[in-house]
Amino acid sequence: MVDESLLRTLTPDVIGVLVRRGADFAAAEDAVQDALVEAVRVWPGDRPRDPKGWLITVAWRKFLDTVRAETSRRDREARVEEEPPPEPGEARDDTLDLYFLCAHPSLTPASAVALTLRAVGGLTTRQIAQAYLVPEATMAQRISRAKRTVADVRLNRPGDVATVLRVLYLVFNEGYSGDVDLSAEAIRLTRRLAAGTGDEEAAGLLALMLLHHARRAARTTPDGGLVPLTEQDRGLWDTRLITEGVEVLQTALARDRLGEFQAQAAIAALHADAPTAEETDWVQIVEWYDELVRLTDSPVARLNRAVAVGEADGPRAGLAALAGLDPALPRHTAAAAYLSERAGDPATAARLYAQAARAAPNLPERDHLTRQAARLNARLKEGQAAGGAKNSSGRPSGSLNDTPEP
Repeated sequence: MVDESLLRTLTPDVIGVLVRRGADFAAAEDAVQDALVEAVRVWPGDRPRDPKGWLITVAWRKFLDTVRAETSRRDREARVEEEPPPEPGEARDDTLDLYFLCAHPSLTPASAVALTLRAVGGLTTRQIAQAYLVPEATMAQRISRAKRTVADVRLNRPGDVATVLRVLYLVFNEGYSGDVDLSAEAIRLTRRLAAGTGDEEAAGLLALMLLHHARRAARTTPDGGLVPLTEQDRGLWDTRLITEGVEVLQTALARDRLGEFQAQAAIAALHADAPTAEETDWVQIVEWYDELVRLTDSPVARLNRAVAVGEADGPRAGLAALAGLDPALPRHTAAAAYLSERAGDPATAARLYAQAARAAPNLPERDHLTRQAARLNARLKEGQAAGGAKNSSGRPSGSLNDTPEP
């Protein structure tokens, strides 16, 4: 039995060695995939003492065989033959170069994500296609085009960590689909990037992912329904992940180089630190949103800040903050519905919840918002709206005060 996790971990290192030795990215990736197939065949009966060295040697030979077979590329073959073969135990970590190559600015976000999962994550084309709910042939074409795009890119200057973080951010947002847990995969890759770069924002993104992932078990009902933060069973939160996320964040913040992912992680940490929804430190959360707005000037950050202001200073203050934002912003209408209900206007809230449901980006969110509209309409018809149409906790059950995933 071959340890697939070991193969996935070694894949980017081996590709990186071949690229550094003269192979273009596409040829290196193909050679490594052939070596992995060979490993699956050979290792169960004869596992090498140095798995990485074995893969480098086999992949290098397969690459040279391919070059020799292409008579139109004799000049390149001569150049490659002059390169000394890699030592089996070569220690250099080439993974970071692959991060930067796979997140190259010439690639579309979708292609960058697919290439990162293939080359750095070590996932198969089938697994990636299944995760993104597209045919395997479609994903294979996307990956092939991406490989051709970066085939001649030379890694002779520092890569952009911020671009890599954006790609990992996109991977994490995909969550779980098929037989691949992309959130867990994004955490694994971000953990490795943070360790390899020492970058504060890489650490901030890792902390943010850990803190959000810690709430995963409580975020949905058994049938897939959305559970707002205020109604989540906090006993289901993973305290181990929360502790690690907070520690990673504190170490990053201590370097005094604040970035947007660190600010988002600080907000998530304050949510995680509250024993109950009512004990959430909303004043501090607003202060962190102020920092996030200063860093990014993001309309989405301003929208989330308005909801936090509504918790810290009252719903009317939140609605005032929301009034200055573009109503076309995603979830603007849902935030207005929530704050309107908090402000004692259930009729407006019901109308806005129904409007937000029609524009919801996914089925669970649409169902959740539809239920909030139905709940308020039912109570209005029963003449019980005067009490604010609140649930037993005194808070609207359509609460939107959870920080969205990064």
